[in-house]
Amino acid sequence: MHLITDSSLYIVATPIGNLQDFSPRAQTVLREVNLIAAEDTRHSHHLLKHFGITTPLQSLHEHNERQISHVLLQRLQKGESIALISDAGTPLISDPGRYLIQIALANQITVVPIPGPSALISALSVAGFPADRFIFEGFLPAKTVARRHRLENLLKETKTLVFYEAPHRILDCLNDMVQIFGEEREAVLVKELSKIYETIYRDTLAGILNWVTTPVERQKGEFVLVINGAPDDKTLNPEAERIFQILRKELPNKKAAKLTSEITGVSKNTLYTLGLTLT
Repeated sequence: MHLITDSSLYIVATPIGNLQDFSPRAQTVLREVNLIAAEDTRHSHHLLKHFGITTPLQSLHEHNERQISHVLLQRLQKGESIALISDAGTPLISDPGRYLIQIALANQITVVPIPGPSALISALSVAGFPADRFIFEGFLPAKTVARRHRLENLLKETKTLVFYEAPHRILDCLNDMVQIFGEEREAVLVKELSKIYETIYRDTLAGILNWVTTPVERQKGEFVLVINGAPDDKTLNPEAERIFQILRKELPNKKAAKLTSEITGVSKNTLYTLGLTLT
């Protein structure tokens, strides 16, 4: 069945690991369009070859996006159909392509989503934290000062937080999170989603940092970090908060949280995180 129309731009999700996640609709669209714009044509060539898709490829990445987008727009205006894909997952989620879509929409080009895999949504769906309201931060800044500043701005955020991270920065990222969010903040580390060595590890930030540190092989792969939001002090039992505040005057935050939890039944992690926001 013919799925595409002329002068349309298709945003097509591709597998993040398991090739069985490549939807029949996505494959059909990629076969029928005139051109596929890909973040890395070498990477995408292997995927398309596996499925017998021979549509021509055009490189579109962060360094040439503005120049190539105008070339692609001209082709769309002449009646051709184009698909945009990233190296893996849903395009534009921490990947290039925003400028192309902006100028396509500005020129009344139809933009069509072809849904599929997304590491963000997949990790959030299994984390066990509130998913009705969350904040996706993508990749944190590579430089320490900028990364810590971004995390400090999120310290009191009560929504679930989701981050991507690369293997060569995962330890630095986790160290900064422990320092700023506190070692007791609950989190989930997801690595190599839908691949052979897929791992989902739930613990405190300190526990996750310790787990990733040894053996070193655990630092390999692509990571998603899902962090539980800060406690909402508006919903905290007033008596528990009063006791916690008294104990904090004499004890370290962690010890005060533990004792208050034993007295009131309020989660020590909630109290510990609250203490960090009050300092």
